[in-house]
Amino acid sequence: NSEAKPGPKLSAAGLRIGVVVSRFNARITDRLRKGALEALKTAGATDAQMDIVDVPGAFEIPLTAKRLAEAKKVDAVIAIGCVLRGETDHYNYVCSEVARGVQLAQLDTGVPIIFCVLTCESDDQALERSGGKLGNKGYDAGLAAIEMATFMRRNPRKVIAASAAPKKDRAKSKARGRK
Repeated sequence: NSEAKPGPKLSAAGLRIGVVVSRFNARITDRLRKGALEALKTAGATDAQMDIVDVPGAFEIPLTAKRLAEAKKVDAVIAIGCVLRGETDHYNYVCSEVARGVQLAQLDTGVPIIFCVLTCESDDQALERSGGKLGNKGYDAGLAAIEMATFMRRNPRKVIAASAAPKKDRAKSKARGRK
């Protein structure tokens, strides 16, 4: 069984979540958006805690997610899109670059960006993953956003040790005393 273990009891209390949604393949992305928002609301989030931004396609997701994260007004971002394989290599380029862009955006900003971009062979596969028999990956992404935002709040980046600044100040004081 490839299903993940259940996570901790999640609460969205006090969290702000950005949601970036591609309009391309809206039949799928609307279902994923609905699932993500349902997960957030089930965990106690209000509409005021969510910043939802629609973008033209999947390729525009990384820049928009990064901009939301850089603004430091969200604790996590959910990136929602759907890329379906066609008859050209376009699918490969878009999938690869969207995944890479989202990863770089979260590493650059330190804000978790949950990758909910379906990369499917067919419309049927995408429908199964957006509320069909395989569940709703948008709902899963909403839960992941809460879990990661909570983790990041509990484990903030360490600030440079306070002892580093006084060393510089002591060196300046010694230099002034020699004059």
